[in-house]
Amino acid sequence: MQPDNKLRQVPDGPHTLTVEITRDKRLRKSVRWTLKHDTIQIRAPMHITARELDRLTDDIIARVLKQRASTRKRNDGELERRARATNRRYFGGELRWHTIRWVSNMTTRLGSCTSGGTTDGDIRISDRIKPWPDYVIDYVIAHELAHRKYPNHSAAFWDYLAQYPHTERARGFIEGIAYADGSDPDSLI
Repeated sequence: MQPDNKLRQVPDGPHTLTVEITRDKRLRKSVRWTLKHDTIQIRAPMHITARELDRLTDDIIARVLKQRASTRKRNDGELERRARATNRRYFGGELRWHTIRWVSNMTTRLGSCTSGGTTDGDIRISDRIKPWPDYVIDYVIAHELAHRKYPNHSAAFWDYLAQYPHTERARGFIEGIAYADGSDPDSLI
């Protein structure tokens, strides 16, 4: 892959997105792109003209900005405050996300965190946990934040999440809820 000589900075609400463009000999027909953290990475076939690549890049940026603006409108201020405090206190403030909000359509999981695409960094927390103890809600938030560094459930993920001091206690609470419901606790989060 050869880098194009274009690197763009695009304002995105409170953040700035970086656009990196590379030419990829393996691509034949279409442009491919991903959004990871604050960087849109665009890969383009070698034969696409600079003018066409500029047009496609503008279209991709517009799509990303539109989706992110729409999602930002649903951001929950109280959850954002809790996530920032959790990030600062237990993860040294190193994690970044786009939005965090309560949702009512999560019936089997407690939370989710997207990775890649226009929704990269959007965290959703099931509103059915609102009456649960604060340390459990903060654990679910910490769990989803940790996915910003480790988008899996690897040993490194669990070691990182263990910085939240109530991890085992919260997991025990969640296992108790799952047992009472007859569900698998590992499928909840």
